[in-house]
Amino acid sequence: MPQFRYTAVLATGQPQSGLLTADSRQAAFDMLQGERLFPVSVEESGEARRSGGRVPAAPLTAAFSSLADLLDSGVPLLRALEVLVEQTTHPALKTVLAEVRHQVSDGRALAAALRTFPAIFSDLAVSMVRAGEEGGFLEESLQRVATFTQRQEELKGRVMGALAYPAFLTGVGAIVVTGMIVFFVPRFEPLFARMRDQGELPWVTSALLETSALLGRYGLWIVLGAAVLGVALRNSLRSSDLKSLRDGLLLKIPAAGTILRGLAISRFCRVLGTLLTNGVPMLRSLEIARGATGNTVLSEAIARASENVSSGRTLSAPLAASGQFPSEVIEMVRVAETSNRLESVLLTIADRLEQKTQARLDLAVKLLEPAMMLVMAVVIGFLVIALLMPVFTGGGGLG
Repeated sequence: MPQFRYTAVLATGQPQSGLLTADSRQAAFDMLQGERLFPVSVEESGEARRSGGRVPAAPLTAAFSSLADLLDSGVPLLRALEVLVEQTTHPALKTVLAEVRHQVSDGRALAAALRTFPAIFSDLAVSMVRAGEEGGFLEESLQRVATFTQRQEELKGRVMGALAYPAFLTGVGAIVVTGMIVFFVPRFEPLFARMRDQGELPWVTSALLETSALLGRYGLWIVLGAAVLGVALRNSLRSSDLKSLRDGLLLKIPAAGTILRGLAISRFCRVLGTLLTNGVPMLRSLEIARGATGNTVLSEAIARASENVSSGRTLSAPLAASGQFPSEVIEMVRVAETSNRLESVLLTIADRLEQKTQARLDLAVKLLEPAMMLVMAVVIGFLVIALLMPVFTGGGGLG
C-alpha cells in the first residue's frame, strides 16, 4: 500500500507534517480530513515506500512492551519514542517509529500517529492506545497490546506447527507418486505393447499408461494451467458472494469446520474482551472484533448483532439467533451481560476455546498422519497392481 508525505493545518492554525498510508492520494486526503486536519499538500514518498510492508509480530510486540515499560518508569513520551527508535533493529519498524515520534513532537496524539500506518498497526492496537490516552492508562494499554499480539502469534505458531508435518507428507507423497508415473511407468510400456495391440491389456494398466503419457507430454502445461486457475480462483474469491460461499462451506467440513469455527470465535472473543477491558466503546469494539474472525459468515452474524446492540438490546440474543456460535458460548455471554462481567468472561471464553480447539487440532493431526500414509500406500499399491496385472492375466503375451 503506498505511503504519502503530507503537510496540513490544524483547526488552531498550527501547521503539521507527517507520513500516512492509504490506497490512493484521494484516500489520504479523506483520512486527514477525518482527523480534523486541513491538507495543504499530499505527495507519495519514495522513502516511505522503502519502509513499507508488514512487520513481524516479534519486533512489534517488543516495541509495544518496551514503550510501556519506559512510560511506566516515568520517561516522557517523546523521549521514550526516541529511545525506542534507537533500540529497534528492524529497518522498516525503525523508520516508522521515527515518523511516529516526529508526528507526536508536532502535537499529534500517539494513536493518531499510529493510525497513519494501518499496514503495521492494527485497528485493535490503535483503538486500545486511543482509549489509554483518553483514560489516562496508556502504559497498561500498550502492555495489553503487546500481550495480545504475542498470544495471537503463539496461537498461530501452534496451528502452523501442527499442520507442518502433514503438509510435508502431502508434498513428498505427491512428488514421489508423480515421479513414479512420469519416469518409472513408461519403462514398462514396451513390455505391454503386444497385449495392447491384441486388446488383452487390462483397463487398469491401460489407464495408468495413458496417464503416464499424458503427464510426460503435457505435464508442464498442466502445472502452469493449474497455477493460472489457482490465481484466478483466488482473485474471484475476493468478491463478497464467493467468499461467503467459501467460508460457509469451510465451516461445514466435518472435524475441520469445528476447528476453524473454534479458532475464529476465540479470536473474536479475545479481541472484543481486550478492547472492552481497555475502555473502547462497544460498537467500535464489535466493528474491530468482527474483522478478527477471518470468516465472512461469522463476521456478518456479528454485524447483525451490532445492529441489536446499537438499538439498546443485548449481544447474546442475535448471536444465538445466527446459529453460528456454540450454545455454551451464548450462555456464558448471556450470564456475563446480566452480571456486568462481559469483558472478563469473553477473555475466559477465548482461553477455553483455544485450549479445546488446540486439543482437537492435535487429535486431528494425529489421525491425519496415518490416514495420509494409508492413502499413499493405496496409491502405490494401485501402481504396483496395475503393472503386475498383465503378468497374472496374460503373461504369455508379454515380450
